[in-house]
Amino acid sequence: MSETDGLVSAYVSDADRDAEATVRPRRLAEFIAQDRVRDQLDLLLQGAMRRGSPPDHILLSGPPGLGKTSLANIVAAELGAGIRVTSGPAIERSGDLAAILTSLAEGDVLFIDEIHRIARPAEELLYSAMEDFRVDVVVGKGPGATAIPLDVEPFTLVGATTRSGLLTGPMRDRFGFVAHLDFYAPADLETLLHRSARILGVPITPEGAIEIAGRSRGTPRIANRLLRRVRDYAEVRADGVVDLDTARSALIVYDVDALGLDRLDRAVLTALVDSFRGGPVGLSTLAVAVGEQPDTVEEVCEPFLVRAGLLARTPRGRVATEAAWRHLGRTPPNGIFGADSPAAPDLFSLDTEQP
Repeated sequence: MSETDGLVSAYVSDADRDAEATVRPRRLAEFIAQDRVRDQLDLLLQGAMRRGSPPDHILLSGPPGLGKTSLANIVAAELGAGIRVTSGPAIERSGDLAAILTSLAEGDVLFIDEIHRIARPAEELLYSAMEDFRVDVVVGKGPGATAIPLDVEPFTLVGATTRSGLLTGPMRDRFGFVAHLDFYAPADLETLLHRSARILGVPITPEGAIEIAGRSRGTPRIANRLLRRVRDYAEVRADGVVDLDTARSALIVYDVDALGLDRLDRAVLTALVDSFRGGPVGLSTLAVAVGEQPDTVEEVCEPFLVRAGLLARTPRGRVATEAAWRHLGRTPPNGIFGADSPAAPDLFSLDTEQP
């Protein structure tokens, strides 16, 4: 992938981490949208503080870039507690997790990102820590191995996952509060962009915010990333103000079109339409046609293309919808999704195609 392809990826990059910390909300009152989740969290935290005990463990699920990490930090801030941050892939052994748990102070928040990727031995150790605030550390091997019980200070675990279906049942059942974050509406993204622009000191007009919000795929991380790139363009090639014309010109430079598609997205659609006459075509074949790995096409491109109604996954393969043909300026063939079309998806079509 090229550098510009990452602009509309919802996954966090190294360059995003410091920039996101600047505009990240610190309190629930500053968190934009997700009203139901925000209200439920407020009740959970207020009730726990009145009882003087840590709140139930919290599981946050949803696509990347919607604010799960921000909410974890907000939980700690609202409780006035410390926070320890780690991720599922970083916890390879149960001993790694035991070291983290035994270092927590009373009332601390432990945030585990991508918790569905935690190693199974560590996950089993986490069960007793979440329920009984105790861990059993095994010392030695074989018949001489001894389990040493260690007490853990009462804490709140905040787990975040982009794939809640991969969580085991026992793990999911141990969370007292489960919330799913949805994509943002354009109006909410506009509000977020105005807030971020004030923090960054970027003059922005309502029209400029609307233009950026419309190309942000409903994702705050993408909106803030595009705002920073448009700011660069405004400062170098315009008068420093992010208005409608400046936003459009900047996003043309960065290959982000009116729907929020980047170069790779359009390459996938173009290959489907021009090389395979709209499909169906297998994932591996499509990936070869655009010069990318199959998992990149499947995990980075396809989720938004499907959500935008530009691509369909069928048992026979990937299919370009009529909207995709029209977005590329092509004339769709008659009956592309007609009743007699072999590529027509129906209510009983499942994504069972093997790469």
